[in-house]
Amino acid sequence: MIRVLLADDQALVRAAFAMLVESARDMEVVAQAGSGREAVDLARAERADLVVMDVRMPDLDGIEATRLIAADEDLAGVKVLMLTTYDTDEHVVEALRAGASGFLVKDTKPAELLDAIRTVAAGESLLSPGPTGRLIARVLRQPQPPHADAPAPAALGALSDRERQVLTLVARGLNNTEVAEALGLSPLTAKTHVSRIMGKLGARDRAQLVIVGYESGLVTPGATG
Repeated sequence: MIRVLLADDQALVRAAFAMLVESARDMEVVAQAGSGREAVDLARAERADLVVMDVRMPDLDGIEATRLIAADEDLAGVKVLMLTTYDTDEHVVEALRAGASGFLVKDTKPAELLDAIRTVAAGESLLSPGPTGRLIARVLRQPQPPHADAPAPAALGALSDRERQVLTLVARGLNNTEVAEALGLSPLTAKTHVSRIMGKLGARDRAQLVIVGYESGLVTPGATG
């Protein structure tokens, strides 16, 4: 059973999400928060597996709340799925740097939201396909220092040639199956490579691999091969 904490300042939105989550047999809502500060407190109190976090909230916004959760060693197993109203939200990159494992826009279909919760709770990252290209373009146009916990680009030297190929494809948004097809590998082998890369770079999840891939220059604007 996936234990979910819902964080959104709009009560009607929380109620709608709660009904959706409770309709799934493999998940339950353990708490609801109306502010970022409350989300952090409830994450510590309830030990939820995953927080569905709105970006814009009073008292403490979703990004800062995510940063506090990600920095708390006692909450190492708590994942954050960020929700934004618009897929052009300028805070998405900052949210990923803060420790979010992925993001979706709020108009995502109900079934897709439930699948996203399962994906992130299982330890994978999830980037909403539509805005991923714009998100990465924004990183490149407006570079910012990575979060203190983000992998250092210099650590790329520890990767093998094959691992660098895999990281490049992951940074472009490909999933394990797509990486496997592109490199002529089995999906299991691709998954193993991704796990090893995360271990070598000290990355929390694939979302951080996307960020480090671009910030390190391993992937460049407009590159397709």
